[in-house]
Amino acid sequence: MNFEKARFNMIEQQIRPWDVLDTSVLELLAVVKREDFVPAAHRDVAFTDVELPLGHGRHMLPPRVEARWMQELQVKRHEKVLEIGTGTGYVAALLGYKVQHVHTIERDPVLATQARESLRRAGVLNVTVVEGDGTQGLPGEAPFDVILLAGSVHQVPQLLLDQLKIGGRLAAIVGDEPAMVAQIIYRTGEREFRHENLFETVVERLPGFDTGSHFHF
Repeated sequence: MNFEKARFNMIEQQIRPWDVLDTSVLELLAVVKREDFVPAAHRDVAFTDVELPLGHGRHMLPPRVEARWMQELQVKRHEKVLEIGTGTGYVAALLGYKVQHVHTIERDPVLATQARESLRRAGVLNVTVVEGDGTQGLPGEAPFDVILLAGSVHQVPQLLLDQLKIGGRLAAIVGDEPAMVAQIIYRTGEREFRHENLFETVVERLPGFDTGSHFHF
């Protein structure tokens, strides 16, 4: 398997056509080895435009969504970030290259352990993986410049928005199948928030955020 060729094709055929044109993001995707953050059984398909299964009922976001978030969030070197839904640790690694520190929460202990090891092997030392309930955020480390929900939610809990700094932003994919929209919510004041819709997509629900229009007959 020629990983470098596959990575190049991912960037040129999936990422750029999805309006990810920020050169710093494209360069980052070429540096952080996505194949090192996927289960061994799926390394050969690490660059395909799908949600790769991680086991435990979880999936990795498609590369184009990961890249689009990196572009839209415009994270900066001095910022502190909270990610909810660590998964394999790949998005945390991307963020870690660009910010001061990343706290990332994973409720599945197996995935949390695997993410820590992958991040260690990749030499990403400014990411802290916390095993726990992402619905509560991380109030002991708040406030954050950026919060990223690495999956979909029916709606964003106010509890998480309250953990943003004034001037900070939260990114999430909001809604229920088949209609979800990626949003960035900016905290503009103590009680003021501004919503910006970015793009439509459908991704897996974040564990613990499974409320909304779900009916079982």
